[in-house]
Amino acid sequence: MVTLQRYNETLFNTWNGLNEHAKNGIFLFDRNYMDYHADRFEDHSYLFYKGEELLALFPASVKDGIVTSHGGLTYGGFILHTRATADFVLESFTCLLQHLKSDGLHSLIYKVIPYIFHKLPAQEDLYALFRNKAQLIRRDISSVIDLSTKPNYTKGTKYNISKARKSDLQVVPSMDFEKFMAIEEELLMRKYRTKPTHSPSEMLLLANRFPENINLLMVYKESNCLGGTILFLMGHVVHTQYIGITDEGKLVGALDVLTDYLINRFSTTHKYFSFGISTEQNGELLNEGLIRNKESFGARAITNDFYKLEL
Repeated sequence: MVTLQRYNETLFNTWNGLNEHAKNGIFLFDRNYMDYHADRFEDHSYLFYKGEELLALFPASVKDGIVTSHGGLTYGGFILHTRATADFVLESFTCLLQHLKSDGLHSLIYKVIPYIFHKLPAQEDLYALFRNKAQLIRRDISSVIDLSTKPNYTKGTKYNISKARKSDLQVVPSMDFEKFMAIEEELLMRKYRTKPTHSPSEMLLLANRFPENINLLMVYKESNCLGGTILFLMGHVVHTQYIGITDEGKLVGALDVLTDYLINRFSTTHKYFSFGISTEQNGELLNEGLIRNKESFGARAITNDFYKLEL
């Protein structure tokens, strides 16, 4: 028999213990990360047991009768113990849907965790979504380099890197999130009329909580900062959560130098390098210029999928 339990603060360590050892757990699902914006998202997470054994977590939030896995995170879905089997996940899915319906909620938005973050195969949830007739409502395209193979740069990118190296740019670690996020915010506002998801103080808080998982690297020409990137290190994946270069930096090829530096730095320690998505308007619009730049470094596509279930 599968049973579920609504998350509460007394289960903090229990939750984190399973996430740490799950076959598809990443630090974004650690409660020290999830709870930094608990004031903005009403938690509606669950733990699933087979008998007395905890085998799955379901990070989720709720708003206006809609449960989302999770409203404040890029990914969500079932986080599974290595002993979680297909029939357990199917039964857990049924149990979850029945429970949400009995609570008077009317729909579930399910954000699939992309397979590159799996330590072991963990797509039992996709089968459960199919069995429950979930509807694919959004698909973002994300660019990834498989670092186990030598990335195939285009001729133009090779030329740009060679030219940029003559500017003697330096890539250095930093904790100056205030400076970097100011650059990022200015770029996002100018291009997309939007702001970063995180504030500088939030990024500093999270970087101090997760020093092994969140790194800031800045590009300098002498003493002049030309931009940088915030990396999220998730198991064998390096993900560029933010990347922003000033206009001056673009003129001297700072983005090319930074990207080449990152790919080479992590090529022997990680399996995948993730640039993130290049889609807008809930996946309906492809930013062709943005994805073309990522593909010029040898990146190719995976998808971030969103499903909806009416309860």
